[in-house]
Amino acid sequence: MTVTAPMPRFPAGFLWGVSTSAHQIEGAADEREPSVWDAFTAEPGRVKDGSTAAVACDHYHRHREDVALLAGLGVDAYRFSVSWPRVRAPRGLDFYDRLVDDLCAAGVRPVPTLFHWDLPLGLDWLERDTAARFADHVGVVAERLGDRVGTWITLNEPAEHTLLGHALGVHAPGRRLLFDALPAAHHQLLAHGLAVGALRAAGARDIGIANSHGPTWPASEDPADMAAADFYDILLNRLFAEPVLLGAYPAGLGELMPGDVAADLEVIAEPVDWYGVNYYAPTKVGAPRDTGTDVGGVRMPAELPFSVREIEDRPRTDFGWPVVPEGLTELLTGFRDRYGDRLPPVIITENGCSYDGLDDRDRIGYLDGHIRALHEAMTAGVDVRGYFVWSLLDNFEWAEGYARRFGLVHVDYATLARTPKASYHWFREVLRAQR
Repeated sequence: MTVTAPMPRFPAGFLWGVSTSAHQIEGAADEREPSVWDAFTAEPGRVKDGSTAAVACDHYHRHREDVALLAGLGVDAYRFSVSWPRVRAPRGLDFYDRLVDDLCAAGVRPVPTLFHWDLPLGLDWLERDTAARFADHVGVVAERLGDRVGTWITLNEPAEHTLLGHALGVHAPGRRLLFDALPAAHHQLLAHGLAVGALRAAGARDIGIANSHGPTWPASEDPADMAAADFYDILLNRLFAEPVLLGAYPAGLGELMPGDVAADLEVIAEPVDWYGVNYYAPTKVGAPRDTGTDVGGVRMPAELPFSVREIEDRPRTDFGWPVVPEGLTELLTGFRDRYGDRLPPVIITENGCSYDGLDDRDRIGYLDGHIRALHEAMTAGVDVRGYFVWSLLDNFEWAEGYARRFGLVHVDYATLARTPKASYHWFREVLRAQR
């Protein structure tokens, strides 16, 4: 896809960045404690290509090469995650010390995410104590890195970690609990609130969460389809936004959560400085069918009170996800209309796509369209402060293994050689033009 029109201007100080996560790129699995993902990938059939993240991109040993790629790209910030299992190992925090030092020396703002799905083996989000243990972990990391890190993210995508890992069983820890997975959602949200408190106690002043969101489109105007779509929207969007932004669960869900929910909600709603949105695509939803449906390659059980339908007449990524840039505008303006002044400034903490090849023109077209859609939302009055591309590197894509390539930089998994793609060079020129 060829892009010719000039990119609209973004405000001075707008934050441009790229994102990664520890389990997907670091490797060096023998230099940390095991996680639930290590146990999950050891089970035959869990990962489509039978691979693991034991080596991944070997970012642990090659991080200086990757920091040089960030500097060459010209981004303002790098969003990475801090591996909780690595922090628990001897000298585990030393790696993040080195990484943060090198980022600062390169003029790139470090933006660590404190949990991105790699829960230490032996802990369980169904148990309330895990939230308190997470807050302790956050305090340790903040004490070590807080003199150089100003911007923090507590959790990444608790919705997906709950749905895919605890409800459907296709991600670690591999449980298929359906609606009995709701305690995992509540305890992650509680962990977020406790983490905000721990970060504030350590002097942090720029804290957010990275929640995944997308518009929900009813399959038709039939009341059954409309009701199913509304339920899906509550489950995947409002369930994770409203406790943080409003201090309340959508009607009927709070009574399904464990513990003293009212007291927990006061903790969960500890004010954040900005709200992170990971956006990939809308979801079309209709009334349940007799057979299950696929969502991005994931089989949704027939017993759910909704079914996911195909969004037709749209180009698709190599992952099969529809390309709908205007969905980002719709999502952001919808959040602004729904939450009003309860919505803090927004940062797009993930947006990207899977395409093969070094001459990845489709990725360029995808990113170009979504950046323009983001600007349209800002023109409509949404306060957006930053945009992070997923991802810097091709990486271990969870249950898909190494079959999906989201990176601006190609990784040869046999040699670990990094090669910037056409999209890397295109994004570098976008950033130069903005400055």
